[in-house]
Amino acid sequence: MPSKPKLGQNFLHDETAIRRIVAALGDCSRSTVVEIGPGRGAVTRALTQAAAHVIAVELDTELAARLREEFPPERLTVVHQDVLEFNFAAAAASTGEPLAVVGNLPYYITSPILLRLAACHAALDRAVLMMQREVAERVAAGPGSRDYGLLSVTAQMHGPVQQLFTLPPGAFSPPPDVHSTVIRWRFAPRFTELGVDELSFLELVRSAFAQKRKTLANNLRAAGVAQDAVALGLELAGIDAQARAEALSIEIFADLWKALRATAHFEPQHAPSPKAH
Repeated sequence: MPSKPKLGQNFLHDETAIRRIVAALGDCSRSTVVEIGPGRGAVTRALTQAAAHVIAVELDTELAARLREEFPPERLTVVHQDVLEFNFAAAAASTGEPLAVVGNLPYYITSPILLRLAACHAALDRAVLMMQREVAERVAAGPGSRDYGLLSVTAQMHGPVQQLFTLPPGAFSPPPDVHSTVIRWRFAPRFTELGVDELSFLELVRSAFAQKRKTLANNLRAAGVAQDAVALGLELAGIDAQARAEALSIEIFADLWKALRATAHFEPQHAPSPKAH
């Protein structure tokens, strides 16, 4: 009798989808691939045939033990750990090159995992990730759409995102209540290109999207930016005074960051942790 799913797991069993996920990585015959949440090893089996080595990060004790039993250590290293605590930088340093990442992300912690990958971008080359369709749409959304927000800007500032294909609930066991979309994310940060500081730029974006129903100006004032500095910054960046954050492209956000920095007034309060709107 198969074990009951734990930790919100829905195991992929669609063989065509598994092949497409591995193919989306491209040539990884000389690469180390980190698999997030390998579960029963359906994708892992294909990865171990395609990659030089696979590091499987699995939180479930029973599933981690099963993976160790099934796969030889020269093909697969099993790390029994929460992926939010996994040291991507150390793993990349041990291989001497940036890592590829694959994962069927648990729905309840998808956004924290994406933000963790963004924070570890220096250790990563590319990721092929499956997530709830609605979250994938937010990650890939462009300005002006209702899905565009903090998660969109944060992800895309770290590299281009492409939606690849969507799977129905029946591709999983047990079937979830939602459709799932696979995305490819290439890590190519834009901070240097756009002339902005990573930490303070992302803090500006976080402040801008803090309350999506409020105007950009109101959100900036709530973050501690003086009213006259907000007005001047918007004017210098060519942004309408009544604009909302979802109307701003990444490039315009960069212009706003530069304008506010030029006024020497942008000193937002540090938020304890970002929420992915």
